[in-house]
Amino acid sequence: MKITTWNINSVRLRIDLVTRFLKEEAPDVLCLQEIKCLEDNFPAKAFHQAGYKHLAISGQAGYHGVAIASRQPLTKIEKREFCEKGDCRHIAASVSGVRIHNFYVPSGGDEPDPKKNDKFAHKLDFLDEMRDWFAELGARSKSVLVGDLNVAPTENDVWSHKQLLKVVSHTPVEVEKLNNVIDAHQWVDVARELIPEPEKLYTWWSYRARDWRASNRGRRLDHIWVSPALKKPALSGGRAAYRIHDDARGWDRPSDHAPVSLKLDL
Repeated sequence: MKITTWNINSVRLRIDLVTRFLKEEAPDVLCLQEIKCLEDNFPAKAFHQAGYKHLAISGQAGYHGVAIASRQPLTKIEKREFCEKGDCRHIAASVSGVRIHNFYVPSGGDEPDPKKNDKFAHKLDFLDEMRDWFAELGARSKSVLVGDLNVAPTENDVWSHKQLLKVVSHTPVEVEKLNNVIDAHQWVDVARELIPEPEKLYTWWSYRARDWRASNRGRRLDHIWVSPALKKPALSGGRAAYRIHDDARGWDRPSDHAPVSLKLDL
């Protein structure tokens, strides 16, 4: 099973890029974040024509929103609200015996101080709630957690660890909170299992960069984790099983995030 996660930054604006990706890469499951539309406005017809007839959508007008598109039927669709905000930042569904959780964690604004910045406080609370929820997940659960988690956790997940220590997405408190989520269910961070440090890994490059590839000031904000029960199927394919599709970042009018894929050997 090939699973891809992608913060698309408006699915309607970039539906041509999505259908191009589906045609070229043919994942079994595509998880999108920041779809920025209600379910009724989701471009379902384009997905159906591409062979993805099974959709799970949690949409929000102009903001946030997540969706799962699959070639195979989706069952047990679940939408969880975090922090009582009413935001559409999570959707889960089961496909072929695998439970997939798709997340869009709040970005947290610009000031990394929860006392001065409500958005940053919300981000930390959101991660705490994720931790508490997944602590209840059974050890035998065959689960995958994907999405734009808006935290680059290791020194080599950012272009400059020293310069970004006080920049939202790489601050020590965010990294600690994200690691607490991992520890709550012993999630396996597939990228770093297959491609250990000190190799740099990025999935996001700012729109502000004049030449994003030349400057290469990226961050690894998009993640694929698996539960302990899926560790062997996730890692058995070796490094080739995991891919950051950075070529898509160079397409016309792209998202600032690249798609990220994992092949599970089920």
